[in-house]
Amino acid sequence: MTGTGLERWIAFRRAVEDAWESVVRVFRENIRNSVMFIALIIVITFFAIWSGGTFIDSYNLTNLIAQTAVVGIMACGMTLVIIIRHIDLSVGYMCGFLGAITGILMQRHNMSSGLSILLVLLLGAGIGFIIGFLVGKIGMPAFVVTLGAMIAAHGLELNATSASGAITITNQFFNALGTGYIPGVFTVWGLQGSTLVIGVAGIALFIFVQITGRARQHRNNFTVDPIWWFVIKMVVVCGIAGFLTYQFASLNGISWALVILAAVVFIIAMLQNHTRFGRHVYGIGGNPEAAELSGVNVARVTIIVFIIMGVLTALGGILLTSWMKATDSAAGTGFELLVIAGCFIGGCSPAGGIGRVTGSLIGALIMQSLVNGLSLQSVNISYQYMIQGAILVLAVLFDILSRRVSTAKI
Repeated sequence: MTGTGLERWIAFRRAVEDAWESVVRVFRENIRNSVMFIALIIVITFFAIWSGGTFIDSYNLTNLIAQTAVVGIMACGMTLVIIIRHIDLSVGYMCGFLGAITGILMQRHNMSSGLSILLVLLLGAGIGFIIGFLVGKIGMPAFVVTLGAMIAAHGLELNATSASGAITITNQFFNALGTGYIPGVFTVWGLQGSTLVIGVAGIALFIFVQITGRARQHRNNFTVDPIWWFVIKMVVVCGIAGFLTYQFASLNGISWALVILAAVVFIIAMLQNHTRFGRHVYGIGGNPEAAELSGVNVARVTIIVFIIMGVLTALGGILLTSWMKATDSAAGTGFELLVIAGCFIGGCSPAGGIGRVTGSLIGALIMQSLVNGLSLQSVNISYQYMIQGAILVLAVLFDILSRRVSTAKI
């Protein structure tokens, strides 16, 4: 080999090694998000093939989003709870109980839907305050308090529905929250025009925010991901968003449940990333003793977090009842598993201090996709519970291993 050829070979090897090191570094720094997105794509692809395309058709995707909205909304609150090193086991039955109360107020007491919703949200806040006070101020373990609340909520739900069993909801406005859609102002080639406009505008806004955010990080001399990784993430997210926009536009459009879910995610994300309260939440999760010494009122933050959890549990119960157009004694059963597992899959750490509401939303979507896909294929419910339990354990195991990998030297 000539000198020039040898130099080219050495340069080529160095380029390959640098590229490989870049890939490894990006993967290790983003291991939670990387695996989370890969898992979502694998789950969707698997069920799409298994169902012969039924899993990703317009009708099933609309149902999937409606189902995910309930779990996703509660996962937003659970993210904050887990970040501050606590857990809330009561969200499943509490969701069903609060949904039943909404139905009772409207159907048995002829209360308006708006007032019923407001009262149930306030009731959820009150329950969250009691739990937060016992945990944050009295010092009781959240596991014990919320386990007791879960058992009590189950009894309350059974008692509330014992008189007439299932409660059928006839209020059209209320039912539209879970089953209605944004009105289609016009159509384009048989597609809902308003949905296309919202979808395209959302994709454009996402691209703008990502580009400007990356530019701002450059100006402030922050470390940014390599351009190839940045482009891949943009293409994948925009591709998924574009596909969903087309599927929704080809049927009834964007559901109000999706709008409510997006609003909750946006508000909690802003609370996490752009407020003093959000910084206090992460500070408590990282080291509660140090946070207390630095002037953070840990008890007050804990109470506020559980109040938020209570309000979002109530909202989840309202949406569940609206989607079902009824409620019964089994409503909300097992939802705590989907919510907690969704948070762990989405990047929350059982050790606290780590978690993003957007990640928890994706984790909730993965869990709900499993439930939806297995039910679509008529898999026995016993096997579904086995799979869900195994995934919860694997998610926590992955968190432990990923933290070891991210702290190890390359």
